[in-house]
Amino acid sequence: MTIDQTTTTVATDHTETRMLLDPGMNLTLRPMRYPHFYERYRDAIKNTWTVEEVDLHTDLKDLQRLTDAERHLVGRLVAFFATGDTIVANNLVLNLYQHINSPEGRLYLSRQLFEEAVHVQFYLTLLDTYVPDEEQRREAFAAVDNIASIKDKADFCFRWIDSVFDLDKLETRDHRRAFLLNVICFAACIEGLFFYGAFAYVYFLRSRGLLNGLASGTNWVFRDESMHMAFAFDVVETVRREEPDLFDDELAAQVRAMMRDAVDAEAQFAQDLLGGGVAGLSVADMRTYLESVADRRLEQLGLEPEYGSTNPLAFMELQDVQELSNFFERRVSAYQVGVSGSVAFNEEF
Repeated sequence: MTIDQTTTTVATDHTETRMLLDPGMNLTLRPMRYPHFYERYRDAIKNTWTVEEVDLHTDLKDLQRLTDAERHLVGRLVAFFATGDTIVANNLVLNLYQHINSPEGRLYLSRQLFEEAVHVQFYLTLLDTYVPDEEQRREAFAAVDNIASIKDKADFCFRWIDSVFDLDKLETRDHRRAFLLNVICFAACIEGLFFYGAFAYVYFLRSRGLLNGLASGTNWVFRDESMHMAFAFDVVETVRREEPDLFDDELAAQVRAMMRDAVDAEAQFAQDLLGGGVAGLSVADMRTYLESVADRRLEQLGLEPEYGSTNPLAFMELQDVQELSNFFERRVSAYQVGVSGSVAFNEEF
């Protein structure tokens, strides 16, 4: 009996001192060390949706009305969508699931992986609907190889995936900092900037009465991505509490450099999409918008803004109210899970 008690005490002490990035695979859900991760998982379950609920066929007439410049914008946008979420899913499986040593956290990551799969299915359906020509669809799926502005963004993503790919365990301070940079990159730069830029193009078109089906599906994706980003920032903040020495001036400088690279890559994508002259949306305004989003992400990480830019896209703010009012008027009975509580599109774009 005495031996058993001693063993329990040692195990309990070890549990209490274990940190989120410690190597290993903790399987103990009780006592729950990170209940906020579990709540993120539960909230995500409430947001269940299926691609079949989105009617993209209402967009077909709109596609015929687009100018050549607008058609180019849409073509580039769906080409980016074709592989964007697959890249995120790969990093989730190869890096995040392996190193976030929390069963509650891995519950959420499992749910996120499901959501990334739904997004991939949505974009597959999007291409099948918007691009009937098989060869053009093949080119869209190969965009990371043959479209320079998309390849640059993909290379940025792969660079940060590869930065921790060979780490089997986070055994040193440098290992943990490298992993933190990976998490921050995918949350703040990829899901929090690249995707938010893509959403802006969708909602710009919607503000002109175009492609309502795409915007309807994007509402669901937007909510998912916002929750993915919130979870990742929770992970960063948890590590900050447990290992504050990792968060020094060097890490802050690396995050700023990373964010500048991301803004430049996304601004180059904007030049590609809008270079032909799209009425109502300029390259300069998109650059300023991206800078304002980047500043918001830095603030969420406890850092000072880099650019001091404010959002110039009024339609993004107006979109919040419009989408919220229309969102639950459409086919509510088709939803698999009733969504309770408030639904906010009030992210500071």
